[in-house]
Amino acid sequence: MDVPLPLLLGSLAVSVAVWYLVARHRGGGEAGTTKKAKARPLPPGPWAWPVLGNLPQLGAARDVRAGETVGPLFRLQFGRRWWRWGRQLQQPAAQLRRRARGQLPGPRVRALRRQVRCALCALHLFSGKALARAPTVGRRVFAAADGGEAGAREFKEMVVELMQLAGVFNVGDFVPALAWLDPQGVVGKMKRLHRRYDAMMDGIIREREKAAGDGGRDLLGVMLARMRDQQPLADGEDGCINETDIKALLLNLFTAGTDTTSSTVEWAMAELIRHPDVLAKAQGELDAVVGRGRLVSESDLPRLTYLAAVIKETFRLHPSTPLSLPRVAAEDCEVEGYRVPRGTTLLVNVWAIARDPAAWGEDALEFRPARFLPGGAHAAVDVKGGDFELIPFGAGRRICAGLSWGLRVVTLMTATLVHALDWELPEGVAADKVDMEEAYGLTLQRAVPLMVRTKPRLLPAAYAYAAE
Repeated sequence: MDVPLPLLLGSLAVSVAVWYLVARHRGGGEAGTTKKAKARPLPPGPWAWPVLGNLPQLGAARDVRAGETVGPLFRLQFGRRWWRWGRQLQQPAAQLRRRARGQLPGPRVRALRRQVRCALCALHLFSGKALARAPTVGRRVFAAADGGEAGAREFKEMVVELMQLAGVFNVGDFVPALAWLDPQGVVGKMKRLHRRYDAMMDGIIREREKAAGDGGRDLLGVMLARMRDQQPLADGEDGCINETDIKALLLNLFTAGTDTTSSTVEWAMAELIRHPDVLAKAQGELDAVVGRGRLVSESDLPRLTYLAAVIKETFRLHPSTPLSLPRVAAEDCEVEGYRVPRGTTLLVNVWAIARDPAAWGEDALEFRPARFLPGGAHAAVDVKGGDFELIPFGAGRRICAGLSWGLRVVTLMTATLVHALDWELPEGVAADKVDMEEAYGLTLQRAVPLMVRTKPRLLPAAYAYAAE
């Protein structure tokens, strides 16, 4: 028996509507919300489609700009998940500082994080002495276990692929009914990448374990020693560190400190090339402090005031993680008078906050390092999490553990490029016509790679010394 088309379409519409209402009632992080909390309003947000929510309304170039017409705190629905976004100065303060305890991960993750940040990273990787001994994460982590040029190239390719996959908006994450299909192939690619990484790390760990007389002076050696001694993750915790924990930590360290650093340096050079007057001032300062007979070194950085302002302005306009990293509300909470139910994913729009005219003035969109110089309007503002108008590394209890290392490497790399080379655009390309389009993802990349010509500007002896 044939079913009339109108009846079929009507039944389908009713089914979808019923499913959507049930999902709204049971899902979206609303479970467990108290009557008192329900009395408070939810943040405003755009109208959402049934089942898909606001997914169809997001575009590649509109995600970090979302909320410009809605408000400083708003909500979006991605499939069956609810997200809250903050995009003005007071929102990070509320979410990152006052509500940090309501956004904690599981007990094992907390214990591992404390172990890493307090006992390992602080003492063996990101301390002042460690940074002075070895300027790169790779040397600090692997020390003698160097995979050579081929191994470094392979790992770089894996990091780039991981960052690309992590930035993909995977539909299966938000529409569970489609997850098993893996329509974009993201899950399959991630699994293959994980197997490659696991095999590489197994080889490095086995090589280290076979090495005689290893003193455990680098991070990997320290962690392997703790695993052999069955030391607990942290005081009061029953679990001990294992090989999986070691692999996960090293992967996090490399992915967080590789792509973000290189993209920030590229943005800095693009802005300097677009502003020849700023580039000339930075080179003049470097010539006065360092001279032209050698390359800049880390000991020179504290005296490079103007270059430090250039780096801050780059972090302001081009934060490496424009939406910071997502947090999940572990309990019901209130932010700026709005209800945030348990299970809601929270995002802080670092990109929008750093361009807010209310905090930065009418020239908020302009590249002006002078604002950070002594006497400038924002001379006292820093990037270390205390000033919420500029938080490229995050703030509060979840601030980036590698802040000191990241800031130092970005500054030193930029200083070396500015000091050692003169920069020219391809013939026919004006400075004000340099493409500054952004490619949004997990990290903020340039949509079009920076294409330039360079030539040496120092004395030949400076380059000869560097090559030794």
